[in-house]
Amino acid sequence: MTHSLNLSKDRWGIPSGPAPIALKTVAAPPFSRQGRGQRFRAVACQRSRSLGGWMPTDIEIARAATLQPIAAIADKAGIPPVALNPYGKFIAKVDTHAIPDFDARPEGKLILVTAINPTPAGEGKTTTTVGLGDGLTRIGKSCMIALREPSLGPCFGMKGGAAGGGYAQVVPMEQINLHFTGDFHAITSAHNLLAAMIDNHVYWGNGLGLDTRTISWRRVMDMNDRALRSVVSSLGGAGNGFPREDGFDITVASEIMAIFCLAKDLDDLEARLGRIVIGRTRDKRQVTAADLKATGAMSVLLRDALMPNLVQTLEGTPAFVHGGPFANIAHGCNSVIATRSAMKLADYVVTEAGFGADLGAEKFFDIKCRKAGLKPAAAVIVATVRALKMHGGAAKEALGQQDLVALEAGLSNLTRHVINVRKFGVPPIVAINNFTSDTAAEHELIRNYCRNHLGVEAVICRHWAEGGAGAEELARKVVALAEGGEADFEPLYPDAMTLWNKLETVAREIYGAAGLAADNKVRERFAELEAAGYGDLPVCVAKTPYSFSADASLRGAPSGHIVSVRELRLSAGAGFVVAICGDVMTMPGLPREPAAERIHIDAHGQIEGLF
Repeated sequence: MTHSLNLSKDRWGIPSGPAPIALKTVAAPPFSRQGRGQRFRAVACQRSRSLGGWMPTDIEIARAATLQPIAAIADKAGIPPVALNPYGKFIAKVDTHAIPDFDARPEGKLILVTAINPTPAGEGKTTTTVGLGDGLTRIGKSCMIALREPSLGPCFGMKGGAAGGGYAQVVPMEQINLHFTGDFHAITSAHNLLAAMIDNHVYWGNGLGLDTRTISWRRVMDMNDRALRSVVSSLGGAGNGFPREDGFDITVASEIMAIFCLAKDLDDLEARLGRIVIGRTRDKRQVTAADLKATGAMSVLLRDALMPNLVQTLEGTPAFVHGGPFANIAHGCNSVIATRSAMKLADYVVTEAGFGADLGAEKFFDIKCRKAGLKPAAAVIVATVRALKMHGGAAKEALGQQDLVALEAGLSNLTRHVINVRKFGVPPIVAINNFTSDTAAEHELIRNYCRNHLGVEAVICRHWAEGGAGAEELARKVVALAEGGEADFEPLYPDAMTLWNKLETVAREIYGAAGLAADNKVRERFAELEAAGYGDLPVCVAKTPYSFSADASLRGAPSGHIVSVRELRLSAGAGFVVAICGDVMTMPGLPREPAAERIHIDAHGQIEGLF
């Protein structure tokens, strides 16, 4: 039984014109993948307000897919059954130590997918990552995808799910977005175990002489909750410990998440955990997790989670989905273990870095690649006509109308990202993620501008509506770029540069800023970290993702602004220093109308409203 799904309307309710972009025929799915024995049913489609037609939602497309058993996906990637730890029928953790001669294998080429600064108009970076992976598979290349795991915070907050969209998704989408294999819960538990051991040590006499005023290890949870940003703990009497100021971050901002994603193996993980600095004694000596004898138990909680998670795309391309630090408050990349494992298993690995290239790509290059010794072969910069027009001053309500003036103005944002990626010695290509409201004139303007002014190709991609077939042209050009030998990767700054100068280099070279601003307390913290021997670490900037500046309202490519540094946090175990700039929060809040209000289980037991 099959059903034709007309994709003649874009993702945002904008009329597409007289002709549909694609006509897709898919098999109707089982009523439930959980083995309830229900009959096959047709895909439920929602009515298009503007066209009077029918279109499937992302979750309906995902449910309509016929997934391959995870053992078949593993076999496609050259992973033997002995290396699989299945989580149901369509998910498995992979023990790479059980793969013969794994470490001796050559590594494939690494392709980064990044983007312009995000806007409410949408860019589709994950969707493009998946589409490119499927496109590479379609043209006969051995390919794997490496993505971050979604956090429950945005799933129930503003963004919703994060597994791609349309016909370019990783599946099973519901499980990936909700708990998955429990990795985030393991990270949350390991983090909060250390927090509990800190307070317990103080309660039982504080043998290390920890100055409780200097405790910097906050607690975490994987949910947006502004009420927990600043709290007082241990109230209720002497039996509950000593009251002190405390607070929560979201799990994806945890240093343990960063350690998890940067560790090369279990031994490295445990060593990094031991280097976590949780506070100081009164005589200024640093106290670490190793001093508290917490690292063994923390490693036990993280051991199984450290194995990468294997899933598939709608077209059966193998994908690792593992780890998930946010790029606006952390380093924004999936785990090194997943990336390196994929590179051992495929000739091409497509990965992504969170938000725009000013955050995600810069951290991917300056932190992940620096620490892991990775050398990307090419970078894809994703943009949409709609988002570029918004960067050029167009209102969201007018984005469905052709506006070449706003589009040309918005190309300043794309231009800076292209220039920035080249500063790392990585050749870029631009992917225009097609929306049905785009016009031929708008596409031509972008292509000509990129060719004549930036010296890069801009490829129109239709993977959302057509799957891998809509990204074949991009795939061929990425292969040509990666095989062309142009890549000569180098981080933006050397290890020997001071922390202040590293941050200033990022601000000037990547953000277009005139410089930094910081009060005396923050400047003293820079000097303190340098004196303690941390001056050789890279910097991880926490700032708004919506602008090159620290002001979310400044779109396009602002220049000459000052980046205000509010706080400096040491992540000694992860191996970087976090500079918190502007008003960015490491514990987000829920929006006025959170996605959680729309998520429910329907009468048939299906999850609705997640995506």
